[in-house]
Amino acid sequence: MITMRFFIVDDDEAIRSMLAEIIEDYDLGEVIGEAENGAAIDGNLLTVKAIDILIIDLLMPIRDGIQTVRELIPTYKGGIIMLSQVEDKEMIGNAYSLGVHYYITKPINRLEVLSIIQNVMEHIRLQNVICNIEKNLNVLNSEKVIHTSTPITTKRNAISASGQDLLAQLGMIGESGSKDLLDMLDYLCISENEEPINHEFPSLKDIFTSVAMKKLGMKTPNPNDIKKEAKAIEQRVRRTIFQGITHLASLGIIDYTNPTFEEYTPKFFDFTEIRKIMLNLQSNIKPSIGNSRINIKRFVKVLFIEAKKANNLLS
Repeated sequence: MITMRFFIVDDDEAIRSMLAEIIEDYDLGEVIGEAENGAAIDGNLLTVKAIDILIIDLLMPIRDGIQTVRELIPTYKGGIIMLSQVEDKEMIGNAYSLGVHYYITKPINRLEVLSIIQNVMEHIRLQNVICNIEKNLNVLNSEKVIHTSTPITTKRNAISASGQDLLAQLGMIGESGSKDLLDMLDYLCISENEEPINHEFPSLKDIFTSVAMKKLGMKTPNPNDIKKEAKAIEQRVRRTIFQGITHLASLGIIDYTNPTFEEYTPKFFDFTEIRKIMLNLQSNIKPSIGNSRINIKRFVKVLFIEAKKANNLLS
């Protein structure tokens, strides 16, 4: 496993020390450098030090987090996590629009920091996988391999990697049903290779049954076992999609202009469901999956289309 390299920028030495301690205690990576204001760093410095994740405070003397990130973006391509006590929606929106991946409010919560850093690390790893796949596809294209002759294994890997990235952005990658969703993408990819499914999308029953049979791994599994596993898959997927709805609703509460919220909410979900969860969260009411309408088929279909689109595999 590649060790992640961190750089921390905050005018509070205690905060820098606390973040470095969390990174060290949980073996998240190595803190390569620290600075007390944004003027002390630039894109070349982060590139030379091969920084994977920058953790930077929003409000600092001399040059604040927003100004610093704006200066870094042309050259720095790593992950960015921003910290601040300020909850000004416009400032948070500016941060997200510049490419900040996550926003942590102070005072710092150890578990929240751990969770967010792990999410950013997973996002970076998935992006690296996608980049490698794209390089392989580009090599194939340069050799004049036409779309229809793209090896099915390469296509499946590309769609799987893009699917993982999408699920990570939707806050779903850590859920048990995320593996089921990726298996469903794999099934759809194989099915489409045999017969295009643009016009006739498979029924959920067929998808669940096929994925269940593959999971059971037997040539002639018991029909009751298949039915039981298919039902378990459906339940896991439903819970996982509900987590995605809750995640997007949380982003929308903080900032309606959040890029992830704006792009994926109308594609994957009915906005009335998102809005209902948002109202619950704002009223400190725990959202309930039993009170939510979850369109599994719509979600899976959009996930498959978006994963193909990310790899220019739409026909």
